[in-house]
Amino acid sequence: MKPELCKVDQALGILVGKWKPIILLHLFNEGTQRFSELKRLMPEITQKMLTKQLRELEDEDIVNRVVYPQVPPKVEYSISAYGQSLQPVLAVMHEWGTNHASHIAKMKNDYVIGDSLVK
Repeated sequence: MKPELCKVDQALGILVGKWKPIILLHLFNEGTQRFSELKRLMPEITQKMLTKQLRELEDEDIVNRVVYPQVPPKVEYSISAYGQSLQPVLAVMHEWGTNHASHIAKMKNDYVIGDSLVK
């Protein structure tokens, strides 16, 4: 494949960031969520960052945002039909990340002193 034809960078651009994969996993696992429910699931994220990440996912048609005309306002977020196609991608990435963490931990336990491999 020619490098200029590779769309991995485009796909990663949508998922890049500390919070987007976590937001998506919560929506896949928990289903439709209100903003406050997502915030409660991720106490470390600021409201500003959660809003930004949700808007970016909405702009890419990964997440649906439904606003109900009531007082107080009610807004719900869910995975769009198109966004459902990311579920197997995230599952594989999660598995790879788990394996990679184990690999790195093992590497850190196996180190060389002089010419000897120490475990």
